[in-house]
Amino acid sequence: MTARAPLTPPGSGPKRGAGAPWLLSAPALLLLLGLLVIPLALTAVLSFNAFDGTRGILPQMTLANYAEVLGDGYYHEIFLRTAGLALAVTLLSALFGVPETIILSRMKAPWRGIFLIVILGPLLVSVVVRTLGWAILMGNNGLINEALTALGVIDSPVRMLFSMTGVVIALTHVLMPFMVISVWASLQKLDPQVENAGLSFGASPFTVFRRVILPQIVPGILSGGIIVFALAASAFATPSIIGGRRLKVVATAAYDEFLSTLNWPLGAAIAVLLLIANILVIVAFNRWLERRYRQVFDL
Repeated sequence: MTARAPLTPPGSGPKRGAGAPWLLSAPALLLLLGLLVIPLALTAVLSFNAFDGTRGILPQMTLANYAEVLGDGYYHEIFLRTAGLALAVTLLSALFGVPETIILSRMKAPWRGIFLIVILGPLLVSVVVRTLGWAILMGNNGLINEALTALGVIDSPVRMLFSMTGVVIALTHVLMPFMVISVWASLQKLDPQVENAGLSFGASPFTVFRRVILPQIVPGILSGGIIVFALAASAFATPSIIGGRRLKVVATAAYDEFLSTLNWPLGAAIAVLLLIANILVIVAFNRWLERRYRQVFDL
């Protein structure tokens, strides 16, 4: 008689292909490592280097760059201005983008596809080109001032170029498509029969929107708000073109340190602090959002 091999329970044998996911994702991981992680790490290391106006970057490590940024009221004002700019752009993107997306979702074909392309089409154009277009419109002799003067609304041109108002308007136009995309994704999951049921029970359209539609698209609004806030806080082209040299934000301040004063360590410290501030805001907002929705679903 031949001896039979002992039976092994399922799953107890050697696992095959355990490293396949890592092998398949290796090209993407290497690309992420080479294009994002390593440059950020080198920037962080550079921010600790000392700097001398005559000798340039020194090999000594110091915290003087961070102490200068954190202890100087000039940089405090720049960071506060950047936070206010990002918050204003986020609120305006939600204020105009959410109704725009709701109206767009109620359109019939082919108008819905046409207007969706019109709204998202600017993403195909360079942000520099769009910002230069706004600079032409906002000039003292631009189309906006000329139209307001012709209508008798104003007597003299309104200063929009090289002002915070102009930066907010242009940056809202640049970033609003990201809010529309996020809210659009939430609206696609919304069952229209739920809205019809609320109307059939005698609720007004405003009540149905406030009690039925809005709670279901809030995740999309909040997700779009996070994206818009992060992009607005780190925006460079629009604030530098519309705001000019006087109206500095964090990105333009870091740019000036890199290319004007050639103080690369200080510019790197500003960039790292901006990254940390963005991460803290996003993580804190996500934690608050998860806690709030966990409480809602537990109820």
